Amino acid sequence: MTTPPGPAQDPTFGDLIAERRRLLNVGYRMLGSVQDAEDVVQETYARWYALPEEGQRAIEVPLAWMTRVASRICLDQLASARVRRERYIGEWLPEPVRHGARWTSAGGAGADDPADRITLDESVSMGMLVVLESITPAERVAFVLHDVFGLPFTEIAETVGRTPAACRQLASSARRRLADRQPGNSTVQEHRRLLSAFRQACETGDLDALVTLLDPDVESHSDGGGKVRAALRPVVGRDKVARLFLGLMRKEPEMEFVEDEVNGTPGAAVRIGGTTIAVLALEVHDGLITQLWLVVNPDKLHAWTGHDTAAGAGPPA
Repeated sequence: MTTPPGPAQDPTFGDLIAERRRLLNVGYRMLGSVQDAEDVVQETYARWYALPEEGQRAIEVPLAWMTRVASRICLDQLASARVRRERYIGEWLPEPVRHGARWTSAGGAGADDPADRITLDESVSMGMLVVLESITPAERVAFVLHDVFGLPFTEIAETVGRTPAACRQLASSARRRLADRQPGNSTVQEHRRLLSAFRQACETGDLDALVTLLDPDVESHSDGGGKVRAALRPVVGRDKVARLFLGLMRKEPEMEFVEDEVNGTPGAAVRIGGTTIAVLALEVHDGLITQLWLVVNPDKLHAWTGHDTAAGAGPPA
């Protein structure tokens, strides 16, 4: 799950621009928000260019310096995010990302630019990001920098202001917390098959078929952010979850599920009249759907709504 580090010696201006993608990937895994990650990248570059020329020359590895600065900004944001999310209406879910989307600070999706893309792998699955929300900010920083990006604990220590041994313990603690959660264990093919069956059961209103796809203890989580109506608490149990989704379909007969890639795994865009109103991610374990995450907050759907506006309702390029 390690992402290779970027250029580390004799960086040119072009190297610093190329580092943008690495910083964006660090920021998203730390914060679970593309727009917040964009803000972190912009602030990091602002701090670099605010340094006097002699200050820049004194930094032996500028790209490593930028990663440390971005991580410190993320650490500060994670601490304040807990306070903000206590005031958040309903559940807070990570902002979903879509294959091939280009991200800007304005929140829109445009032409594919590798420097502006989130690398999709298991470290950005919706399930992983949700669990990362449950650990402490310091644990999250240590785990992401070491286990995902392969940074040594000596460098991480400079970021979090602790000893390398303490950082090693933080990452180990995060690992144990993540191991306590039952992760999905399906193949991509099985995941896609269950997603297709789920979509068909919802669109045909087949309650019995839908129930058979769900784990007895399945949980459905919705994030409306107070912007649109959504369940404020998790809906638990196969019968309740099945009736929830069929109720949504009955309320909006034109609603459709368009299969798409969400955070690197099969998911769906929920559309009405060609416009995406929600994004669905799910997790599969032992052949059954165990978790569903429905992001309805329009502020978190720019990867899809921007594409809807710019290119119609077709699948991503």
